[in-house]
Amino acid sequence: MSYTVKKGQPQGYPFYVTNKIREALIAEIYAINGYAEHIANSNMEDINATWRSIMDDEKKHYGWFLNLLRQYDPVQYKSYKDHIDDKLGPKDPMQKYKPDYTKQIILNNIRDDIKGELEAVILYEQHLAQISYQDIKDVFYAVASEEKEHAEHLTQLLLKYDPDQYDSLE
Repeated sequence: MSYTVKKGQPQGYPFYVTNKIREALIAEIYAINGYAEHIANSNMEDINATWRSIMDDEKKHYGWFLNLLRQYDPVQYKSYKDHIDDKLGPKDPMQKYKPDYTKQIILNNIRDDIKGELEAVILYEQHLAQISYQDIKDVFYAVASEEKEHAEHLTQLLLKYDPDQYDSLE
């Protein structure tokens, strides 16, 4: 089973609710990495601000899903407790890298991001239909709703910078 496809969200058929949560975690990590890469390769501050805001939401989603997983998987929770002190200590600064992307590459990244947000909505709404635990459903619903907001926010950025028309979109 493959969990990611080229430039796409997780692709699997999880049966257990814990694996549905893991699949969501994979989707969120994929999104975080994508937005981080876009920010590192763009000098367009208003676009970077949008990407940063969405990436912050994706990190929040990751936390929500991981907390659910720890609640429903006792082995995962035990591993969490075993490693909780690993994060202590000073944080090392990351190396900065900022090449100058062309406008076309940035527009392509925005379109890819819209695709990713829509794929996430499909994934999360599919899981919503298959999950019976209300607390888990609530998280999947909240995340899917925010992913829809992200898609609209990114679409407005696309319309702002893409000189081509998108028919009746405003």
